[in-house]
Amino acid sequence: MNIFRLVADLMHLASIVILLLKITQTRSAAGISFKTQALYALIFCTRYLDLFVKFVSLYNTVMKLFFIGTSFYILYLMKVKYRATWDSTHDTLRVEYLMGPCAVLGLIFHEGGPFNIIEILWSFSIFLESVAILPQLFQLTRTGEAETITTHYLFALGAYRGLYILNWIYRYFTDGHVDYVAVISGILQTALYCDFFYVYFGRVLKGKKFKLPA
Repeated sequence: MNIFRLVADLMHLASIVILLLKITQTRSAAGISFKTQALYALIFCTRYLDLFVKFVSLYNTVMKLFFIGTSFYILYLMKVKYRATWDSTHDTLRVEYLMGPCAVLGLIFHEGGPFNIIEILWSFSIFLESVAILPQLFQLTRTGEAETITTHYLFALGAYRGLYILNWIYRYFTDGHVDYVAVISGILQTALYCDFFYVYFGRVLKGKKFKLPA
């Protein structure tokens, strides 16, 4: 644990809290991609299988259970409680085109033996997380705009990944540790946010509504 990872984890927590507040306070899932949220639920379930085989720390366990639990609660809110507010006409990116390549990469690039299911699924989750935001970003391009609170959620989520890059750099210089799968996937994921960050800093932080350039 270091300051970069701690702040990154807090930003990740903040992103989920912001999303839950957006849905529950507005009583609407408008502007949120159900497909992205479903991918995150899959990511957490496949990544945190080690909950059943080893105990790292109370902090680690609580965080993992929180991410799994809230991801399914968000799916419930979007698909059941506020189903009528979810706009499926704009949430149309084909996620199978994301999951397939990530599954192949997970099979090829993982630690342990060829039948180490936990490590294969962990690698799959890392690759999938790098592109899980694409349905949400694709929906943004189709609508061209978003509520301010939704953009805060996306910023916190993007900042979490950016801070993890600093965490990996710190770990490399302090203990020589480097996980190339996580680093490459994290850089790719952060790069996907570049256009969003540009508009966010140029408009939302100046009190203007988030709107993509025509």
